[in-house]
Amino acid sequence: MPPVLILLTLFLPLGAGAEEIIGGHEVKPHSRPYMAYVTFLDDGKMMLCGGFLVKDNFVLTAAHCLGSSMRVTLGAHNIETKEKTQQIIPVAKAIPHPAYNDKDWSNDIMLLKLQRKAIRTKAVSPLKLPRANAQLKPGYVCHLAGWGATSLSATKGAASLQEAVLIIQDDQKCKLRFHCYIKTIQICAGDPKQIQAAFKGDSGGPLVCDNRAYGVLSYREDETIAPGIFTKVVSFLPWIRSSMKPSNRC
Repeated sequence: MPPVLILLTLFLPLGAGAEEIIGGHEVKPHSRPYMAYVTFLDDGKMMLCGGFLVKDNFVLTAAHCLGSSMRVTLGAHNIETKEKTQQIIPVAKAIPHPAYNDKDWSNDIMLLKLQRKAIRTKAVSPLKLPRANAQLKPGYVCHLAGWGATSLSATKGAASLQEAVLIIQDDQKCKLRFHCYIKTIQICAGDPKQIQAAFKGDSGGPLVCDNRAYGVLSYREDETIAPGIFTKVVSFLPWIRSSMKPSNRC
């Protein structure tokens, strides 16, 4: 098993184009076919987030990644090249959770309805959601992927998709460290005892455990080695399924 990685966090939402995974490893090209590279404008500035395909025409990401001119790139490994596997699709409608709170980052989850369905290939396919009532115990090993930078001194993100290994942490210990932490709707992942780190990660990227998306990367603490906080997908399954119903087309 590769060295366990942790999140260096800043107690702020993880958007805005400076996301990094440090000490991780480059994944085999297109071995994470659910990964989405999300770009958008915020006050005229180009921003980026991670995300993941959950249905042919829906991507799941963080609510704080909302912006204008949103666009999703699927099937990418090296985001700086025009790979034949890539599918670039504009977002037809962004659906942030109605109870998202940008003060405490609760309910930090958003669906992006794409203008057209993605074409399933070896490089593009949805990630399964967790089963209802599924729970993760402390010590469980999961993964986080993204195109963030690979060092603290880097001025831009990594060209190729990177991945970090994260360990699920105890809710009570995370509550002591993160006063806004809500165990019913959030997951705490990463190991503060390890010196290798995933810094910032990609906002909206999936916490993948047993090949299912258990979390959506949300926020971090103030410049310390600490676990990162993920929105707990299982708590939002009814909302996700309702929002993806064909009746919600407008």
